[in-house]
Amino acid sequence: MSSDSADERPGTPGASGPLREVPVDWEALEDAFENNAPEVHSYLHLTTGEVLRVVDGVADPQMHVRIASDGNYLRIDPVSSREQYRWMERFIPMVDDADLRGKLTQAIDGKGAFRRFKDVLMSYGPERERWFSFRSERLRTFMEAWLAAHAVKATARPAWEGTPAPESEGPESTDESPKSQSGRRARNAEALRTNLKELADALGPRDLDMIVGFAEFLKARRAARGFAHHHEHMLHERAAGAPPSTTTEGGGEDAD
Repeated sequence: MSSDSADERPGTPGASGPLREVPVDWEALEDAFENNAPEVHSYLHLTTGEVLRVVDGVADPQMHVRIASDGNYLRIDPVSSREQYRWMERFIPMVDDADLRGKLTQAIDGKGAFRRFKDVLMSYGPERERWFSFRSERLRTFMEAWLAAHAVKATARPAWEGTPAPESEGPESTDESPKSQSGRRARNAEALRTNLKELADALGPRDLDMIVGFAEFLKARRAARGFAHHHEHMLHERAAGAPPSTTTEGGGEDAD
């Protein structure tokens, strides 16, 4: 079993200049760090803090070119499958139930390990919650190291106009909020995946084709809206006479 020192955490050397304060969308950033599918590319906007996701074969083929020419976008490097597999390996010995430990050990053997691991935990509520917390803590470590490596300081996101901001619970609550949000988001997402799986089993091939087509449409629309939102923001800045945004080192990286 590998030690924590072997984690493939982003290196901190290379950051230079003053820290740039960005209202990071933690939930979207966690999604981006967790998703390492080769056809998915994610970018952090250094002004709005939003995460833009571009899916090859779905988004406009020129999207990568436009993003690469915009220094306000920083390419996100997701956590590798190998490292996420190590997290499962490290979690299994922490399980008290010997029978569950055996099932999880068997589940991560071979192709499809991630899906089988989650399927086994679906029947063990308390251990599933512990896994969500365990994984979120490690994702948070990667995200913080990556932000520090690019001289980015995460700040609180502004409340929606006309919506009162929640009352502060003290300085300690701010530091813990991304973790609690990540845990809730992970639990909700897992429940939705289970419902979708059950629904898919009851549908015919034609229905499944229609659902897949609609899902691809939603992905493309989300990517297009994210890029359009950025340009609208830049137009507002220019109209208000605001100086152009600066770029931090690494902000103009091209996609691989």
